[in-house]
Formats: sequence, structure tokens, C-alpha cells
Amino acid sequence: MLAVKSMDVRDNFKEWCNKVINGETLIVSRPKNENVVIVSEEEYNNLLKAKRNEEYLKKLDHSFAQLDSGEVVHKSLEELRAMIDE
Repeated sequence: MLAVKSMDVRDNFKEWCNKVINGETLIVSRPKNENVVIVSEEEYNNLLKAKRNEEYLKKLDHSFAQLDSGEVVHKSLEELRAMIDE
């Protein structure tokens, strides 16, 4: 992880972008501690995927908890088919 001032990024943007593409994470320090982080698109997509996976796993945990506590509705295949026809 690299930390640089925003002026340095502005002056050497291509160089910093190349470092990010090659796997570095770049923290750009700004006034009033309003810093930003620059990551590659691949890393960003991985972060989004991890977030979606975490949310999905939480839903699964909740569903299993409902199952364990008996908060389920039992339907036969015929009942489900009848619901579609309604």
C-alpha cells in the first residue's frame, strides 16, 4: 500500500496508475483528511464480489436459523403447482 499527496498523483498520474494496475493500492492524502483510495478495476470487482458473497451468506444463516426454530411452511409439489395455476 502506497500513500502519496494528491499533488504528486496529479503530476505523475500515469506512473501511479501503472503501479495500481500492477497490484499496489494507492492512498491519496487530501486536505481535511478527506483521503481517497485508488485500486485497480479487478481489485474493485473482487471487493464487490466479496460484499455480495457476505450478504448472501448472512441470508443463508438467517434461513437456517428460521429452519432450526421451525419458522417454515411445508408445501407438497402438488400444492406448489396449484399455487402457480391460481
